[in-house]
Amino acid sequence: MNCRTVLALVSQRHDLSAFKPMIEDADPGLDVVVWPDPRCHDAEIIAGWEVPPGLCARMPRLRLVHSIAAGVDNVIAGQALHAIPVCRVVDPLLAEGMLQYVLWAVLYFHRRFDEALRSGARHAWTRPVQTPAAQCRVGLMGLGEMASRVATILPSLGYTVNGWVRTPREFQGVNVFSGEAGLLPFLRATDVLVCLLPLTGATRGILSHTTLDALPRGAALVHCGRGEHLVERDLIEAIARGPLRGAVIDVFEQEPLHTDSPLWSTPGVLITPHMATMARPETVVAQVVENAARLRRGEALVRRVDLELGY
Repeated sequence: MNCRTVLALVSQRHDLSAFKPMIEDADPGLDVVVWPDPRCHDAEIIAGWEVPPGLCARMPRLRLVHSIAAGVDNVIAGQALHAIPVCRVVDPLLAEGMLQYVLWAVLYFHRRFDEALRSGARHAWTRPVQTPAAQCRVGLMGLGEMASRVATILPSLGYTVNGWVRTPREFQGVNVFSGEAGLLPFLRATDVLVCLLPLTGATRGILSHTTLDALPRGAALVHCGRGEHLVERDLIEAIARGPLRGAVIDVFEQEPLHTDSPLWSTPGVLITPHMATMARPETVVAQVVENAARLRRGEALVRRVDLELGY
């Protein structure tokens, strides 16, 4: 009789089988099965991303849902979890990767590399106008773990940094706006808008025409939060009408982005394949295994998510 705890690696879109030997080597007490193996329905633990809707309700022994990433939205969406705890992965290097990506994207617009590339495509020697960093106002939507690292470094490089958060708070070097009342003045004071929000009911679709049209003419978007934040048709229209200069987009509602998506050919849009940052496999394994052991021992889980907040 198998006395090991069954852990199911579950994803609708991604092959997670590479994690199976790593997890079993780290904890021989875990019997790891990979979706869509029928044994997944007997699992006590799910570790995954993009879990099929309604799956948790069909798993009578389920005791823990563990994201293999920092976010949990694609794990808990469409699930009836009730009292089942949900945990996530926290990798300190995630913030460093995100900082590098955002800094590159801010420089892309601030130093007008987008204009230089367009000129180069026409074989035209046209030098873009350059301005000091202090004249480039970077607006961070969200000041969570990864955004906080960005918010710490950008002011030290001379940028004027604004932040928008759900509830009032202070952050050294950042002009913080909060709540619904603070959103419009925040947007009006932003030249490069960087979305680093978690995905919740309140933030789904937040990058719509209402938000984009409130930005100053010639502003740009850097989107590396969650794909569901962005209303893609509104972005395309904002660029076509002219209020928005361009966008760097790393995350999409449907991934991979379909080959016939109009975003590929929208002028001013630069697409990257969800590469801004990601947790290291060894970190994912260590944190999933740690919580599995805590679950068996009846101890408090770590990196547990508040499902009311969504993070």
